[in-house]
Amino acid sequence: MVKKTPLYDIHLELNGKMVEYAGYYLPIQYSGIIEEHNIVRNNVGLFDVSHMGQFIIEGKDALKFINLLISNDITNLQVNKIRYSPMLNENGGIIDDLLIYKLDEEEYMLVVNAANKEKDFKWIIDNLIDDVIVYDASDNICQIAIQGPNSEKVMKKLSDKLPERFYSFIEVDINGINVLISRTGYTGEDGFELYFDSNEGINMYKELLKAGKEFEIKPCGLGCRDTLRLEASLPLYGHEMSEEISPLDTGLERFVKFDKDNFIGKDSLKDKNKTRIGLKIVDRGIVREDSEILFEDKQIGITTSGTFLPYLNGAYAMAIVDKEYSKVGNIVECIVRNRKIKAEIISLPFYKR
Repeated sequence: MVKKTPLYDIHLELNGKMVEYAGYYLPIQYSGIIEEHNIVRNNVGLFDVSHMGQFIIEGKDALKFINLLISNDITNLQVNKIRYSPMLNENGGIIDDLLIYKLDEEEYMLVVNAANKEKDFKWIIDNLIDDVIVYDASDNICQIAIQGPNSEKVMKKLSDKLPERFYSFIEVDINGINVLISRTGYTGEDGFELYFDSNEGINMYKELLKAGKEFEIKPCGLGCRDTLRLEASLPLYGHEMSEEISPLDTGLERFVKFDKDNFIGKDSLKDKNKTRIGLKIVDRGIVREDSEILFEDKQIGITTSGTFLPYLNGAYAMAIVDKEYSKVGNIVECIVRNRKIKAEIISLPFYKR
């Protein structure tokens, strides 16, 4: 059964084009993907990300347990700070990538990808250790992202207290609603993500629209969320990551701490001499995922994501290829419907503010 987020009714009211995604009805667009993309790059946009999962992990061994689950290290993570990490299976493949919020010395929130919620929760429970309690708080939490260069100006109309640094958070009261505000996002822009009681979803959404009226804030959908993250070269689970892809093969090696005592998948991690690259399409055409990549007629890898990127006004793709052919400046060919399309290997990220 497809679920509705707490903001479903307001999406309909605002003429959002609804689609099924990760088990939820969500807007793919309102006014159009390109327009919404450029709104976030130049101004400020609002996203419903309530489909994401939020797990609470608490207890005196919570730190020890989370460090076992993830390849990064949170030993020195401070309260009100956030850390990113892959979570691996025993073979070193990526079960999911997630954010760890340190709420207190013995309490953490894990934010996981929507499509992986059930799988992730089962994995965590199956590996549970003593003196740790885990529960899924997802259905009780509404999550909204406000993204773009004017996002801070909008938020200051609602609260005089905001997290100052990226990957930090605070809890504030906004018109009687207790809100956790983090300085995070998935667009390559400055922005915030708000977590609060799901019953207050529509009220908070309207407050954000009202606060952003003078900045012409606009609701945005899943379509531009994907083009924005690709333009910023952010990996997406199911594309640049999977249970068959290790973090070493997709450019996430800085989030693997081999000096930790142990973590699940550590002993199986091996560098397969692959890496993630960026491609700027030289010929006419769009290169999407799963296109073979040739260098001097030899297959060297496969594309993982690709489309036309509105702000950069061109076609780009990411790919995982053999390291020996990953030199910036190399010209490769992508096979699209039995046609060869030339592309140049360029540095990641494609876009950085």
